[in-house]
Amino acid sequence: MSPTQWDFPVELCCRPMAFVTLTGLDVVYNAVHRAVWDAFCANRRADRVPISFKVLPGDHEYPKCRPKVMACLNHFHGLLLPVLVKGEDVTASERAAALCNACELSGKSLFVLPHTDHLVGYIIRLENAFYEHAQTYYYTEIRRVKSHKEFLNKTTHQLLFVRHQFKIAFFSELKQDTQNALKNYRTAYNLVHELRAHETNILEIKTMAGFINYKICRLCFQHNTPLDAIAQFRKHIDLCKKKIGSAELSFEHAAWMSKQFQAFGDLFDEAIKLGLTAIQTQNPGFYYQQAAYYAQERKQLAKTLCNHEASVMYPNPDPLETQTGVLDFYGQRSWRQGILSFDLSDPEKEKVGILAIQLKERSVVHSEIIITLLSNAVAQFKKYKCPRMKSHLMVQMGEEYFYAKDYTKALKLLDYVMCDYRSEGWWTLLTSILTTALKCSYLMAQLKDYITYSLELLGRASTLKDDQKSRIEKNLINVLMNESPDPEPDCDVLAVKTAQKLWSDRISLAGSNVFTIGVQDFVPFVQCKAKFHAPSFHVDVPVRFDIYLKADCPHPIRFSKLCVSFNNQEYNQFCVIEEATKASEVLENLTQGKMCLVPGKTRKFLFKFVAKTEDVGKKIEITSVDLVLGHETGRCVVLNWQGGGGDAASSQEALQASRSFQRRPKLPDNELHWDSIVIQASTMIISRVPNISVRLRHDPPALTNEMYCLVVTVESHEKTQIRDVKLTAGLKPGQDANLTQKTHVSLHGTELCDESYPALLTDIPVGDLNPGEQLEKMLYVRCGTVGSRMFLVYVSYLINTTIEDKEIVCKCHKDETVTIETVFPFDVAVKFVSTKFEHLERVYADIPFLLMTDLLSASPWALTIVSSELQLAPSMTAVDQLESQVDKVVLQTGESASECFCLRCPSAGNVEGGVATGHYIISWKRTSAMGNVPVISTVITLPHVIVENIPLHVNADLPSFGRVRESLPVKYHLQNKTNLVQDVEISVEPSDAFMFSGLKQIRLRILPGTEQEMLYNFYPLMAGYQQLPSLHVNLLRFPHFTNQLLRRFIPTSIFVKPQGRLVDDTSIAAA
Repeated sequence: MSPTQWDFPVELCCRPMAFVTLTGLDVVYNAVHRAVWDAFCANRRADRVPISFKVLPGDHEYPKCRPKVMACLNHFHGLLLPVLVKGEDVTASERAAALCNACELSGKSLFVLPHTDHLVGYIIRLENAFYEHAQTYYYTEIRRVKSHKEFLNKTTHQLLFVRHQFKIAFFSELKQDTQNALKNYRTAYNLVHELRAHETNILEIKTMAGFINYKICRLCFQHNTPLDAIAQFRKHIDLCKKKIGSAELSFEHAAWMSKQFQAFGDLFDEAIKLGLTAIQTQNPGFYYQQAAYYAQERKQLAKTLCNHEASVMYPNPDPLETQTGVLDFYGQRSWRQGILSFDLSDPEKEKVGILAIQLKERSVVHSEIIITLLSNAVAQFKKYKCPRMKSHLMVQMGEEYFYAKDYTKALKLLDYVMCDYRSEGWWTLLTSILTTALKCSYLMAQLKDYITYSLELLGRASTLKDDQKSRIEKNLINVLMNESPDPEPDCDVLAVKTAQKLWSDRISLAGSNVFTIGVQDFVPFVQCKAKFHAPSFHVDVPVRFDIYLKADCPHPIRFSKLCVSFNNQEYNQFCVIEEATKASEVLENLTQGKMCLVPGKTRKFLFKFVAKTEDVGKKIEITSVDLVLGHETGRCVVLNWQGGGGDAASSQEALQASRSFQRRPKLPDNELHWDSIVIQASTMIISRVPNISVRLRHDPPALTNEMYCLVVTVESHEKTQIRDVKLTAGLKPGQDANLTQKTHVSLHGTELCDESYPALLTDIPVGDLNPGEQLEKMLYVRCGTVGSRMFLVYVSYLINTTIEDKEIVCKCHKDETVTIETVFPFDVAVKFVSTKFEHLERVYADIPFLLMTDLLSASPWALTIVSSELQLAPSMTAVDQLESQVDKVVLQTGESASECFCLRCPSAGNVEGGVATGHYIISWKRTSAMGNVPVISTVITLPHVIVENIPLHVNADLPSFGRVRESLPVKYHLQNKTNLVQDVEISVEPSDAFMFSGLKQIRLRILPGTEQEMLYNFYPLMAGYQQLPSLHVNLLRFPHFTNQLLRRFIPTSIFVKPQGRLVDDTSIAAA
């Protein structure tokens, strides 16, 4: 029997299509025939009819019909369709007539194919004709089979019912009627399972059931009904999984089951490639996995049933051979083909046939089949993101490679999945994998791998029993002593002999005997933790740390060396413990020596060293811990922990310990609970504790732009002289960049700081200080903006000190910080008013107005206003001389000082946004400041003012007061501010408090740029504030000029005193 006997026939697996043979074409030597053939076969698109073409020579012998051999697949039936390829031949019509006569066909049955530029179009039309004839033929064949089926009965023709139903379904597929094909395949499948099953025909029934099930599942996937395909397959497996057949050939049933699952997995995968969507819980991987499971079962059954002695020979003649070389029917035995009886006519022949099948099965490479199926499953589970399933199957693949004696691939696969099981804590599974990996490394004599797996199998993660661990530990010691280890159990005898020779070669070869093994990725039998005594150490104090070691192996073990490495390698030399022993003493004198580890006991090693002054402010970090097992005379293994220790299981164990509420048992005083030790692999070296005092004295808050004084006092409390004292002072780094740009520090208070002064003065030398001596330093800070600032005063110095009988120079420092609030010294309010002190939103060109400034002191300290200055913009002019009105004025908190300036703005046109006024400069300083402190000038930018032109300006000359019944002369000045002659109508509205003389109503003209005067005599009648007679002006050219605007410039009322009495000299003297 062939190893591929379980493969499905090619005709069954391909898509059935109409089969058309072309004869009479010379596709090799005739270019026209070649072009015709290429048009039929090359680049067939999906929209062309499904036909399979083949070229046959003219003398081809067609096979004769053979009954009973899968007639639906092998019988030859067909139609003759003559085709004439027409070119430039003028005798084509005569040849066509001759061809029809030779074939005894009418002219309508002849197809003419013109060879032109549109050949493909004619070919497609010809294809459609072929397809229509094929459809007719297959329809006729279906009817022929159905007519024959009507004469059958299930009593005597039960097998033919299945055969005919399959034929109908297959012809329907050829006809591309897949729905009817699926229906008939289902009927055929049910008929198969109605057959009476016996040990003699069970294989044939399962074979046919498998074929039909394959067709049903394929069509379900093709119809995009995957659930129906899965349901059909499950039904198929449930019906057939117990139909084992002969117990002596039960491995055949396992092989058949494996093939069923593999075939369905292939169909499922093919459907996915064509657009079907699968999910994690339903994908082809599960079917490939089950196929691998049955292949493994086949392997086990074959190992049991085919375990014949070497003396048993293969039967001769071969009972599995047939006359034709192939079976007449699928699933039948070669020695009883065509026998329908359930009785065994020749038991001896049956026995010989079974023996031949068993001996053939021995030659099957089962591991190769299993690995292929597992590989397919792994690819599917990887695709659908099922990591645990993938890892599980990779372990099985590794084990199969081990059984197949491909130890390199086995080790590669097992090593790949170990990290997953370590990270998730599957210790039992990990132990099983490690055991297989140890066998592989032994059989290949891989020294480093053998040592690594042995180290982990001896550790706490291993679930092996103590006797097994003892054996592994003994083998490990033998390897370290340059001796061969004992063979691993359950290994192939021939492989063990080969391995022993390899180990002997390893011993005799000279090579590197030092193996460095990083333990961060696995769980060795020694645990390590490093812990500094403190998170930081002063430079004048020795750095101390402990290394904790704990062994988990069955027996005590001695190490030869322990060394610690740091990020600064200069400290490595101070952290080494080494014990001189011989290689043979690794397991001897275990109760003595400082490098001996007792299982379950925590061992602590103390280290200390003096830090270098250059490392002040730096982190000292343990980069690795190396523990050496063995000696260079034999073999030496260096266990390397990165950082402060810990392995692949440490983080998970630490998490479990932190969540555990279980009380730890009490241990003796000199022992520690391993879980209570926390790794601390780094520490900071900080400067020596300073023994000085730094005091700051100042008067907050600071005022904007002033030279703010900060007095620093440094006093030494050291017992010896301190040298090279330096001061760093100013704005503390790390604050807002705007503060840095607007803060300036100086040592000289007599000069104002500008932009060139820094925000932080660094390393200002102040000399040496003796014990008890102090010094003062004055700093001046200028803050350009308000807000809080943090200032730093940092004092550093050098001092000699002794540590561990070694004198070193320590650099000490002390810093003080202070937050200083900066505030405005005063608030300045500016407003524009008219000459009548009325608020102005805008001013008028060439009309005087008043600028008033108010200074309100916001400082908690008294301020002296040294002087003030008004710098006018070019667009403004002063009516009077500009002089400071607040010189030498002292303002207490909350007090204010005001100034008033009379200004005029010449006509400047309409300027958008207003006209600039200028700047108001205030020179000031603290009243308490010393005389040499510079005066601060604060520049206030005055607001812009809107300037408008007015066509007529009116102002009045009148006394400051009047008296009852005394004449009050009033003169009005009318100025034309335009370039036009103004027609002006003037009227005076009387008042009850006055009589007046003058023009009550007049119309006049005022020339451009000239002035007209109007004189009136008012005669007051009543005392007190009285309303003056109202002057009304109407400009004919400017109707928008209102009297309300006029009243801004002339007074509307006046104070009238009562009528006075004559005063004599006596009265004056009395007064």
